Amino acid sequence: MGDDSEWMKLPIDQKCEHKLWKARLNGYEEALKLFQKIDDEKSPEWSKYLGLIKKFVTDSNAVAQLKGLEAALAYVENAHVAGKTTGEVASGVVNKVFNQPKARAKELGVDICLMYIEIEKGEAVQEELLKGLDNKNPKIIVACIETLRKALSEFGSKIISLKPIIKVLPKLFESREKAVRDEAKLLAVEIYRWIRDALRPPLQNINSVQLKELEEEWVKVSAAAPKQTRFLRSQQELKAKFEQQQAVGGDGDGGDDDGEEVVPQVDAYELLEAVEILSKLPKDFYEKIEAKKWQERKEALEAVELLVKNPKLESGDYADLVKVLKKVVGKDTNVMLVALAAKCLAGLATGLRKKFGQYAGHVVPTILEKFKEKKPQVVQALQEAIDAIFLTTTLQNISEDILAVMDNKNPTIKQQTSLFIARSFRHCTPSTLPKSLLKPFCAALLKHINDSAPEVRDAGFEALGTALKVAGEKAVNPFLADVDKLKLDRIKECAEKVELVYGKKTGGAAEKKESKPVAGKTPALSGTAADKETKDAATKPGPLKKAPAAKPGGPPKKGKPAAAAGMGGAGAKGKKAPETKEIFESELSIEVCEEKAAAVLPASCIQQLDSGNWKERLACMEEFQKAVELMERSEMPCQALVRMLAKKPGWKETNFQVMQMKLHIVALIAQKGNFSKTSAQVVLDGLVDKVGDVKCGSNAKEAMTAIAEACQLPWTAEQVVATAFSQKNPKNQSETLNWLSNAIKEFGFSGLNVKAFISNVKTALAATNPAVRTSAITLLGVMYLYVGPPLRMFFEDEKPALLSQIDAEFEKMQGQTAPAPTRGISRHSGGSGDDGEEEEQEDVGNDVVDLLPRTDIGDKITAELVSKIGDKNWKIRKEGLDEVTSIINDAKFIQPNIGELPAALKSRLNDSNKILVQQTLSILQQLATAMGPNIKQHVKNLGIPVITVLGDSKNNVRAAALATVNAWAEQTGMKEWLEGEDLSEELKKENPFLRQELLGWLAEKLPTLRAVPSDLLLCVPHLYSCLEDRNGDVRKKAQDALPFFMMHLGFEKMAKATSKLKPTSKDQVLAMLEKAKANMPAKPAPAAKASSRVGGGAAPAKFQPASAFAEDSGSNTMESKPDPKKAKAGGASSKAKGVQGKKVLSKPTLKEDDDKSGPIFIIVPNGKEQRMKDEKGLKVLKWNFTTPRDEYIEQLKTQMSSCVAKWLQDEMFHADFQHHNKALAVMIEHLESEKDGVISCLDLILKWLTLRFFDTNTSVLMKALEYLKLLFNLLSQEEYHLTENEASSFIPYLILKVGEPKDVIRKDVRAILNRMCLIYPASKMFTFIMEGTKSKNSKQRAECLEELGCLVESYGMNVCQPTPGKALKEMATHIGDRDNTVRNAALNTIVTVYNVHGDQVFKLIGNLSEKDMSMLEERIKRSAKRPSAAPVRQVEEKPQRAQNISANASMLRKGPVEDMSSKLNQNRNMGSHSETSHTVPREFQLDLDEIENDNGPVKCEMPALVQHKLDDIFEPVLIPEPKIRAVSPHFDDMHSNTASTINFVISQVASGDINTSIQALAQIDEVLRQEDKAEAMSGHIDQFLIATFMQLRLIYNTHMADEKLDKDEIVKLYSCIIGSMISLFQIESLAREASTGVLKDLMHGLITLMLDSRVEDLEEGEQVIRSVNLLVVKVLEKSDQTNILSALLVLLQDSLLATASSPKFSELVMKCLWRMVRLLPETINSINLDRILLDIHNFMKVFPKEKLKQCKSEFPIRTLKTLLHTLCKLKGPKILDHLTMIDNKNESELEAHLCRVMKHSMDQTGSKADKDTEKGASRTEEKASKAKVNDILAEIFKKIGSKENTKEGLAELYEYKKKYSDADIEPFLKNSSQFFQSYVERGLRLIETEREGKGRIPSSTGISPQMEGTCVPVSTHTVSSSIGNTNGEEVGPSVYLERLKILRQRCGLDNAKQEDRPPLTSLLSKPAVPTVASSTDMLHSKLSQLRESREQYQHLDLDSNQTHSSGIGTTPASPSSAAANIDDLKKRLERIKSSRK
Repeated sequence: MGDDSEWMKLPIDQKCEHKLWKARLNGYEEALKLFQKIDDEKSPEWSKYLGLIKKFVTDSNAVAQLKGLEAALAYVENAHVAGKTTGEVASGVVNKVFNQPKARAKELGVDICLMYIEIEKGEAVQEELLKGLDNKNPKIIVACIETLRKALSEFGSKIISLKPIIKVLPKLFESREKAVRDEAKLLAVEIYRWIRDALRPPLQNINSVQLKELEEEWVKVSAAAPKQTRFLRSQQELKAKFEQQQAVGGDGDGGDDDGEEVVPQVDAYELLEAVEILSKLPKDFYEKIEAKKWQERKEALEAVELLVKNPKLESGDYADLVKVLKKVVGKDTNVMLVALAAKCLAGLATGLRKKFGQYAGHVVPTILEKFKEKKPQVVQALQEAIDAIFLTTTLQNISEDILAVMDNKNPTIKQQTSLFIARSFRHCTPSTLPKSLLKPFCAALLKHINDSAPEVRDAGFEALGTALKVAGEKAVNPFLADVDKLKLDRIKECAEKVELVYGKKTGGAAEKKESKPVAGKTPALSGTAADKETKDAATKPGPLKKAPAAKPGGPPKKGKPAAAAGMGGAGAKGKKAPETKEIFESELSIEVCEEKAAAVLPASCIQQLDSGNWKERLACMEEFQKAVELMERSEMPCQALVRMLAKKPGWKETNFQVMQMKLHIVALIAQKGNFSKTSAQVVLDGLVDKVGDVKCGSNAKEAMTAIAEACQLPWTAEQVVATAFSQKNPKNQSETLNWLSNAIKEFGFSGLNVKAFISNVKTALAATNPAVRTSAITLLGVMYLYVGPPLRMFFEDEKPALLSQIDAEFEKMQGQTAPAPTRGISRHSGGSGDDGEEEEQEDVGNDVVDLLPRTDIGDKITAELVSKIGDKNWKIRKEGLDEVTSIINDAKFIQPNIGELPAALKSRLNDSNKILVQQTLSILQQLATAMGPNIKQHVKNLGIPVITVLGDSKNNVRAAALATVNAWAEQTGMKEWLEGEDLSEELKKENPFLRQELLGWLAEKLPTLRAVPSDLLLCVPHLYSCLEDRNGDVRKKAQDALPFFMMHLGFEKMAKATSKLKPTSKDQVLAMLEKAKANMPAKPAPAAKASSRVGGGAAPAKFQPASAFAEDSGSNTMESKPDPKKAKAGGASSKAKGVQGKKVLSKPTLKEDDDKSGPIFIIVPNGKEQRMKDEKGLKVLKWNFTTPRDEYIEQLKTQMSSCVAKWLQDEMFHADFQHHNKALAVMIEHLESEKDGVISCLDLILKWLTLRFFDTNTSVLMKALEYLKLLFNLLSQEEYHLTENEASSFIPYLILKVGEPKDVIRKDVRAILNRMCLIYPASKMFTFIMEGTKSKNSKQRAECLEELGCLVESYGMNVCQPTPGKALKEMATHIGDRDNTVRNAALNTIVTVYNVHGDQVFKLIGNLSEKDMSMLEERIKRSAKRPSAAPVRQVEEKPQRAQNISANASMLRKGPVEDMSSKLNQNRNMGSHSETSHTVPREFQLDLDEIENDNGPVKCEMPALVQHKLDDIFEPVLIPEPKIRAVSPHFDDMHSNTASTINFVISQVASGDINTSIQALAQIDEVLRQEDKAEAMSGHIDQFLIATFMQLRLIYNTHMADEKLDKDEIVKLYSCIIGSMISLFQIESLAREASTGVLKDLMHGLITLMLDSRVEDLEEGEQVIRSVNLLVVKVLEKSDQTNILSALLVLLQDSLLATASSPKFSELVMKCLWRMVRLLPETINSINLDRILLDIHNFMKVFPKEKLKQCKSEFPIRTLKTLLHTLCKLKGPKILDHLTMIDNKNESELEAHLCRVMKHSMDQTGSKADKDTEKGASRTEEKASKAKVNDILAEIFKKIGSKENTKEGLAELYEYKKKYSDADIEPFLKNSSQFFQSYVERGLRLIETEREGKGRIPSSTGISPQMEGTCVPVSTHTVSSSIGNTNGEEVGPSVYLERLKILRQRCGLDNAKQEDRPPLTSLLSKPAVPTVASSTDMLHSKLSQLRESREQYQHLDLDSNQTHSSGIGTTPASPSSAAANIDDLKKRLERIKSSRK
């Protein structure tokens, strides 16, 4: 065993290959264990064994082989790669296992084969097993049969394809081996289980004994449908279902439904082998069949009969054979031969099936004609033949021929045709029997049921009964409107007897009709027949005229009675009267007329009719008119009245007044009475005669219009035009034509006889009078709107000059749609308004082609001509073709009968002379246009040969062929081409030209189709071979076509079809399929199919919908109207009947009309949230596609059903675009009134709009964009923010539309994108637009790049996502784009970024190619903009984009935050300051939610800002010039309101461009100077001031330093700034709006300017500084005193802290403060002392006394003391109540100071009485306060000593002395000079005299009690500024305290004590949000402010006593909600804080 140990050590896979069988055996055992152990089917272990498995099963050692088989089975079951081994292993099993003697081996072999089938490799296994059947070894054959049987029994016939097995069965039955025969029998029984009788024909020829045995076995087979019991891996759900049923026990009823699914219906025909018979025809067949002797002819036919008995025939060219058989049927005198030939035709049709379809058209008319034979066997043979032929084609295709023989004189023909129709109908389904077919057939059959011959009547009843059964009453009843009850009952009786071919199902459908029409279920499937052909059959003028349902005259050629149904029973009956009764009445004699007229007219009137005096005639007319106006319709004898009017002088009336009245009366009678055509004929001559009259013309036209309404336009027009042209008067002719042009627009085109007009128009065009010609051309223009390009064909032979005028007129009409008819409807549709109109439209579309009369050219196609075309000499052939061309040209429009021409032309298509081929192609193209849709019957015999020409080697011939194919396809639709095998046969030819052209053509056509015949699948194998064609172009075209094939056939079918390929090819093709699957387009939505083939070229949009409509629903609108009987049951029934699946609006019954009143959007609580959850959880499809597939549309429809009004949804998903327009109009109308509804359904509305973006109709698109603009305006007003879900399912599709070729659309889309930034963060928009730049559409790329530029410009760099670097790199790639506009856009965008961001751009862009870089640099140079240091306006929105500025837009509609905004608004609105509720533009608000979502997908830009160092602030801050795009045309709609205009102008104030800024300032100045307009600035003050000091800073830092700038410019800018500010600060109400922060920055700017030495050096510098001084004084006096005081204190503190600040600066600030102190006595009552004291407190915290004393100058401490002293003096002890805002008062130095001052003054105050009672006490106190007194006096003397404050000091001293008469001022005067002492005394005296003179005035300290309660500061607009430290110094806490107050107040907490503090709400007139962010520091300060306020919140005590005093009628919020709010804020601040770390 030594060597044993050798192999024991080897790895398993090597053991399995060892040469020792034991080693292998061991290897297999271990492999088996391993395979069972590996649980990951994708494990790499498996791949090691890929090559070995075959060896496992073919092992030469039987013992080892058994183990090997077990291991192999485990491998196949578990390894994901096992499939790759199928072929080799299966073949190994067949050859090496099935011949083994051991039963176990065979069992395992069978199991392995079945396992392969389970892992989806059935086809390969089956192939190997079938190969095994040819093996010599019978054992192997038996095993293979057994395996096949097992596979079939377990997997079923769906997976095991039976065709190849059945093919070999007969051979197996002939085997010599009994075992094989027995096994074959078992297999045959198993197959029989699955396909039943379909198995009989293939086995007909086996041994009769065997057949008998089989029959016996078959009888025993149970009748239950077999079930699949073993499932593929991909069928796990089925398996689960199956197991569950097994568990329940048997298969219950659940089994039934998938019974149908599992067992496919097998057609025996499919299993047969096709037999080729053409070559087997007797050699002399064609001679014999023409022989004189009937016996010879009979022999020939019998030979054929024998051949066609083969059940399946090979396709080939049977044209000649069919031709001779047809000839025999039609012409042979021997009836026996007729019957024989008919049998042959029946055999051919049965054997060829669909392939016979192309010949059907030729044979059917002949057979129908031949029904005149009486002999039963002939009739029977003909019946069989025509029935067989019917199955090969569609009713649609042969309807023409059938209808043509319906009017035959011969009753037998009529009878047999009706019977044939009845039989044919049985094969139809509601979808293959659409309205358009039913209509002509019913019309013809109705004649038959009135026929004199009883057999014809019976046949007619049977046919109508069948139609009723198949299509349902609803569809057929409209056509049976005039049938009397007896006949109707007879029809219904027949209907009940009918047995339909499609068994129960269709029958059921017909019954179900009542409840839900199955009719509409399959419009898409009507592919088989109804699709495109709906037009032609329906609208042949012939039969229509005769249809009794449609009266001859009226426009409703489409059987108007149908319309009646909509009105419910009674209405219908009432309406029928005028409808069906002819509008003619019998003529009355003049006597009768006089009698009738006398009955209704006053006697005097009748006498004066022919008076000689015109005045009497006029009076008579007036009476006449009155009488007519009062008459009832029923009483009015119209004919009598008009005959009276026509009595002498009648229309020869000479007086124009009388004539005008007469004409007016005619109009009245026509409108009010039942006016008949007879009456009309009486007056029309007269009217036409007057139509050209200057005075009476308009009355005549009015009367003509009224008559047209009464008698219908087509008839009236014909009469009028004929009359006009029978006269000579050109004025009448031209006016008549003008009237007609208008009338057509008003009435619509329906029913007009184009031909009749055309001859008159031609006469008019030839008229000498130019007016007549012009009118004629105008009329043609109007007709063109309806008829389209075919109209021109009638005028091609006019003179070129005239033709060019006509063309010019048509050109004008291009692109316009015909207006909807406004007249002529109401009367004939009994109040059904819109729908009547709908129907008229329909007619136009369908009839237009057939208004054009068609000529029959059959007789011109003579045998001689045909032989010419086939002549040997090419010149004669050419002559023949020329003749054909001229025949077609002369005929213009031709009937489908063209005799032998097709065959003749077909042979010319492969003419050796290419010129003739091209000529033939152009003839065929012409033919298509001339024949119209009827050309479809020639597709197979002429169209397909044209496709063959696509393989021509000459390029121009191919181009001509392609043009011809397209011309044909435009007329026929694609179905005819794709049906049958013809197309796949063409693709099979290995001609590279043919293949690439054909695939190219298919790739273009397939995407437009909604359904295709299943035969398309036949092309797939050839498509795959094209994918591997040697020719690169063919491969490319095949790849391009792949997705479109897949779109119709589905991935599964396509993948399955690869199984026939070689393994290598298969893998490649599968990879391509996977790729194609990704870009597979969706099937086009129904509306997309509006076919444009009315005559030729594209028809005007008008009838596209009509035709599309007809196709979609397989009917016209009428289909969905309830019939009158059911309508009685109430409107509900009409709802139930709306055609399923397709929304065809059912004619609303009255009840339904009312439904439209309700809301259109129903609010479903949490509906939107639920939808988003579903989408997140992938329960529904994510809204993401390249073109919308049906499943998306269905899904949206389902989602909408719960929240959109039913009728609106029907409009929204209608097939016709006009309904979409209606829906949009309704949505626009309801937008304002249903805001909440719109918001709750917003996601669905946006999704629906994205579908509209895929429509081709411009009008819908424009309407959709209009709606979007309004929608986004509304949303921004409502402060709504788009959710991620809404944005992602809408924005990408909107961006697609930016690439539209039409400018208007692009402009609209851009406007919408701009608006979206108001409701969706710009940074997120950026990402979407960035995606848009990757489009293939260059326009889209360019527009997206521009839009990105605008975003960066408006929002700064932070908008760039994911990082500015990445975004810029992406943009820069487009500089090298191949499209010039894209390159430019990319360059401009980067230049914009450069202007915002400076040179850093180059760093961010990274490496560019030299060429691109040089282009960029060049462009930057050209733009010559200096970059700024930092983007200054990183604000939320660009002012010029701000459409609606609304408060708190940043407050999303989200929980708690809403409280805040709503309370604010509430407080504001209820407060008495109405003028103060200015909202802050949303652009300038800080969006807390944005900050909070820092970690969200869109990184809020906070962290990026942190990098800014504050010392950068000294860098020049240059605001990038807002690139105002040249005020664009839609500027106006963007600035519809003043607010946004002002924002826009203000934004320009801060512009880097001096001129822009000056202009803006001038505009603002102008507004401010006009009192009435100045109000408009209210709400924008802070914004304006910020812009202004930004500009000041800009001048200071940048402009002044710029050598190049002319200094005069700067002075000019300074004077503008100062001028406009002075204007502002003269208007007190506006000046008060300035907030503290803004004032602080403003003062900083102004003082800096006063100290700027550079200004002094300018020529006008002195002047500038003087004006600044003046301005500062204004600012101090006019601004809100609290705010300015506060601002100055903060500014002083900042300037003292800043080391860099000059002492001069602080000094000026203090001077301002002193000025303020001087103003205090007047202003004290309007000041919010709490805030001032808080600011002072903060100041003292930063600068305690000690620190102040260390200052170089004593000014600061003196200033502070003076301020405090003055406040104490003015307020008295009450001052101590104003410390509420200071947290820990005890520690406050301020309180101590105030107490000291107070004490001191208290000693000397108090009333006299107090002094008396408490003298002693006060004495003691006096000592204590001595020190204080000294302090006060020292303060006062200091003031007197200072130059500025001396007056104030004296006044204070005087007051002081007066109060404390015993105060000793001596010590202070002693130390001073004599001059000073006398100055003080003099001053005091002066004051005394002054005051004495004025009388005693109450001292300024004593505030009267009433005043105390009302210290209401006048609308102090405290807008906290977020401008932090502009100087880089620290900001004192005062600012934050002020903000805290606002926040407290916002949260409903008050800062005041109860008695004397007004509620702060009244102080707050604006939300505390910055109006403009000055630069990056703005966001900083906002954040620090938030942090600060958070910290201060922690010290808040929510005492219950701190409620609002109700000083002003505000309603304070409850503290509880405030607390909640604070918590919310705290949390937020925490989050912000942590995220910033």
